[in-house]
This record gives sequence, C-alpha cells and structure tokens, in this order.
Amino acid sequence: MTVQVGVTGATGRMGEEVIAAVAEREDIEVVFAVNRSTNAEDVHGVELESADAFDDLVVEREPAAVIDFTGPESALEYAETCTEEGVAFVTGTTGFDDDGLETLEDASESIPLLHAPNFARGVQALVNVVGEAVSNLPGYDVELVETHHNGKRDAPSGTANRLLEEIEANGEFNERTHGREGDQPREEAEIGVHALRAGDITGEHEILLAGNHEEVRLTHRAEDRGVFAAGAVDAAVWIAGRKAGYYDFSDVIAE
Repeated sequence: MTVQVGVTGATGRMGEEVIAAVAEREDIEVVFAVNRSTNAEDVHGVELESADAFDDLVVEREPAAVIDFTGPESALEYAETCTEEGVAFVTGTTGFDDDGLETLEDASESIPLLHAPNFARGVQALVNVVGEAVSNLPGYDVELVETHHNGKRDAPSGTANRLLEEIEANGEFNERTHGREGDQPREEAEIGVHALRAGDITGEHEILLAGNHEEVRLTHRAEDRGVFAAGAVDAAVWIAGRKAGYYDFSDVIAE
C-alpha cells in the first residue's frame, strides 16, 4: 500500500530533499506540495501549489500524513488543519517556544504527531549514548558545539537542545552557559554551549567530556541533507494509520 503525503515548505532546503527522497521509493508518494511563494512551477516533477490552498488540498487529496519543515508559526497552522481533518503530522521544524510545543502536544491528543529536531539515525544513536557517557563520567566538564549553515535561524539547534536534555538528565548540571566573553572561569555544574553558523554546512554536533587528565569526544556530522529527508520519509510511512499520540523519531528507529 502506497502512503500518500503532503509536503510543506516545498522549495526550502529540506522540502526539496523530502520530495526527492519520496521519488526514490515505491511505498510513498507526494499528492501535493505547497510553499509560501510559488515562483517555481514544480519541485522534482511535483506541481508546486500555494500554501494558502493547504486547507483545501488536505480535504481534497486526503493525504495519510503531512511532512513539514518550515517555521514555528506556519508549522502550527499546518498542524491545526491536520488536527481538524484527522491527518497525521510529521514535523522537523525547530525553534518552537514553550507555548508552541504545548500546542503540538495538544494536537497529538487527536492525531498521530511526530516531532523530531533531527531525523538522522546517527543522531538518534548519539542521543542514546550521550547519557550513558555522562553518567559514567561524573564530575567531568561538558561542552557542546553545534555548527550549521549561515541561514539557520534557531540557536542552539533543536538537536543540540535534545542532547542537552539528555546530558542534564544523566548528570549534575543546572546551568547552560552560551558562549563566553571576558572574565568567565568555568562554573561547577555548568554546560558550555556554542553555536557556529557558517557557509553551507549541513550540520555537526560535538560533545566534549573532559576530566581526570583525559577527554572524550562524541561527534555526529551530516554530510548531506538527504539523510534527514530519508528519515522524515521513514517517519511518515511509519506513522500513517497509527493511533493518536505524540511520537519521536526514536519510536521509528525502535521498529
């Protein structure tokens, strides 16, 4: 059975990659692709339509899921429509504030909703091991550095925040220090967080643990955005037809 999906932000960095990834598979197809601006006629052979028509397209084309990589405000609007029409929603959008995250959680009471800051399987593996590393190295200093292209808006990245949550859950940390300037000796129980933005770097995250005259570095480097798109497509196929709930990419990986 072929899973039919809608794609938002179709001309964005990730939207194009998602459509290209779908084209490589036989178990999923794009039934509509929308974007705020429609300067192009199509994306990888899929007709490009206005985001203003999203509500009508969801009703007319009846997708099993929508894949979203846009911005927090538009993602919440798309999620609202999907909630009203009973359509599964997969989003890799980051930068939500607490109210936005709460809105997504509320939506998941009515539809299957999967929100992940990163759809790379290697990142999920990193999330799985970083907590163990921190718990095995009590008292070690921890620094996190994430690097992305110069157009990325949110900092730290959603992936960095997810890693920080795992670090804090497994170690005795109570403060995040974002960069350092001037007289700033390291404080006990702090995590140093550094966001770099340059060129067209796809994404890199490194956690440094140092103490006891040794250091451990855990690094994930994405060399192509296609890895994120492939994961999002996996998520859309996986979530189609599932019961309402708030899902994570780890749920997809587990199966």
